[in-house]
Amino acid sequence: MTEEKRAVGRPPRIEKRQIVDVARRIIQEEGVGALSMRRVAKEVGATPMALYHHVRDKDELLMLTLSGMAETFARPALPEHPRDRVLATAVHMHAILSEVDWVVDVLSLGDLTDKGALWMPEEIIDSAIACGLSPEAAIHAYRTIWYVVHGALVFRRADARRAADPARKPFFPALVTPDDAGELPRLSALADRWEEVTADYDVAAQLAAVVDGLLGRTRA
Repeated sequence: MTEEKRAVGRPPRIEKRQIVDVARRIIQEEGVGALSMRRVAKEVGATPMALYHHVRDKDELLMLTLSGMAETFARPALPEHPRDRVLATAVHMHAILSEVDWVVDVLSLGDLTDKGALWMPEEIIDSAIACGLSPEAAIHAYRTIWYVVHGALVFRRADARRAADPARKPFFPALVTPDDAGELPRLSALADRWEEVTADYDVAAQLAAVVDGLLGRTRA
């Protein structure tokens, strides 16, 4: 039997890079919820079992979609003062995730991350300690900064989805009426200007306020 005849009927050869590229495209176009080993296997022309020879499980596949993403962005030149380094790193974190916002969905799953991005929490924690925080307080400060960055990106995506459907009527602040002035005086007074004011939201400026508040704490 010739080598050519033995090759007949063999499943197509797949590479890990091909699997990761397909998984990343699915997440970018449809979200994390659309990703499954079965879906990826179908798109690369293989069986789910064949995928497990390359990828242990869905979590590992998600980790692989993140791998190397941070390295595609140049690190910023950081200032000398540790407070300014914390802020510059936080702003950079927000900026790069704004460009690859599908990554936010993957990071939302918990402990998944890109090892190449770990210089950012390292820099924030180290600089926070240099500002006088204890290591424990520095970790908490980093987590708070991450919550602000993540939350801003989640709402940014929600705003984009709403903007893509102009026929959709917003529930807030429209549900606040003058009749609510007694119970909700501030919201009632600001309801008409809410969209105008929030449109001017400056993430960098708000992160600066958060950083200053966090670094204002000292060692116990």
